Parts: sequence; C-alpha cells; structure tokens
Amino acid sequence: MIREATPDDLPTITALYGREVLTGTATFELEPPSLAEMTGRFSAVRARGLPWFVAEIDGAFAGYAYASPFRPRPAYRYGVEGSIYVEETARGRGIGRALLVALIDRARELGLRHIIGAISDSTTSQASIALHERLGFGRVGRYHQVGWKFDRWLDVHLMQLDLDPTGVPPKAPGIDLTGGLA
Repeated sequence: MIREATPDDLPTITALYGREVLTGTATFELEPPSLAEMTGRFSAVRARGLPWFVAEIDGAFAGYAYASPFRPRPAYRYGVEGSIYVEETARGRGIGRALLVALIDRARELGLRHIIGAISDSTTSQASIALHERLGFGRVGRYHQVGWKFDRWLDVHLMQLDLDPTGVPPKAPGIDLTGGLA
C-alpha cells in the first residue's frame, strides 16, 4: 500500500535513511540527520505542495519516496527530483516501482514536466536504473567520480522522464521556488 507520509512516519523514515547514510552510497551524506532535520526536510517538501509517500507491506513500513525541486531557480519550477528508499527486507517486492509510479502520477497531477533521477553507484544502482528505464526514464548523462564516500569515488547516473514531450506551454504554475537557495 502506498499512502501520504505523515509526521508520525518520520522516526521510521529517519531510521531507514540513517542506515543508508552509514552503510550505503545511495546518498552522499556522511552523517545521519537527526529527526529534527528530517522533520524540517519533510516540512519543506510538503510546503511546496510536493509529494512524500510511504509504502507498507501488511501494515509494516517498507520504504518511502518524495519529490523535491530539481534546482532552486524559478525557470526550473516544472521539474522535480525523485528520491526513493526501500527497506532492505522489502527489496525485490515491487515497492520501489510502486513508489516511483506514485511520484510520476502526482507530478502529472501537479502539471509538472520532468522528473529527474540521480542514481549513484551502489549495489542496487543497476536495478534502480533498470526500474527507471521500464517506467520511461531515459539516460541523460553521468557525473563521473563526483562523490567521495567509503574511500572511493562514486559516479552519479542521471535519468529523466519527460511527462509531456510535446513541448506545449505549461498549464499549471509549477512549483513556487521563491526564497530558493543562494
């Protein structure tokens, strides 16, 4: 089951993400963020009207996904970057796919144009790339040796889904990116 995340999910989300920070390369953070930091991130995503979903299997937390602004400048207001994290015990059961489909559907509802996937080298990166390709994402580039973690350089594979390849002008206002980063 996929549902909207709530603040009550944040301790479990924080724990999963913390494990990924400490043991994986899907994120380039080096220190697990606190619950307060993750609460702030959740609030920032939701304040922009963007989705944050939780997946459950038989009522148990299995993973989460959210969309965040692709870049902070106003011309990027029609693009988001998707992030997906799945509990190790739930991998291979369609959770990542269900979460990504939910993100795609919500991005369409919001009148957005692009979803970007930035997939770093990891034990699951080829499966993630294949999943994105099955859902229509194309490979658009790679950052070579852009991250240093666990005493090695890591690449980031860039993927993009164009939700409306006709190129017609947008009908929705896009994401409010006022007050973006410097």
